[in-house]
Amino acid sequence: MRPTAILLLVLVASPGVASGLEDLAWISGQWRSVIGGVVMEESWLPPAGGIMLGMHRDVRPEGKPFFEFLRIEMDESGPVYVAQPRGREATRFPLKKSDGQRVTFENPEHDFPKRIIYWKESDRLCARVEGDEPGAAEQWCWERVAD
Repeated sequence: MRPTAILLLVLVASPGVASGLEDLAWISGQWRSVIGGVVMEESWLPPAGGIMLGMHRDVRPEGKPFFEFLRIEMDESGPVYVAQPRGREATRFPLKKSDGQRVTFENPEHDFPKRIIYWKESDRLCARVEGDEPGAAEQWCWERVAD
């Protein structure tokens, strides 16, 4: 067997690593929740052309919004989560682990968060951001919004 064929078999058979964006299509959809009067929405387009596009928006009861542009794109190492809070400079979080409907992206050089985790709980999409300090984490879950 040729070395490239062996490498391909190892990559396909390796658990915990997504092979591409199609493995992350379960994130796609319109998601929403209301916690403490804050309306939180996250929207993801399905994979197409080597990219998934996303947007997050929080609207507080007093009307003050927060927004973030998101994308998951492919680079030479695989899927990378790219976040732009308030449309500012992009921060990249390469894929660390993917297991069914749970995925972890990580950038140990970033101040906060260091890790971004998405997973499905039945019909809900959940996300968690983590830092290195104890208790440095935030977590949310959204319900799917009907089309």
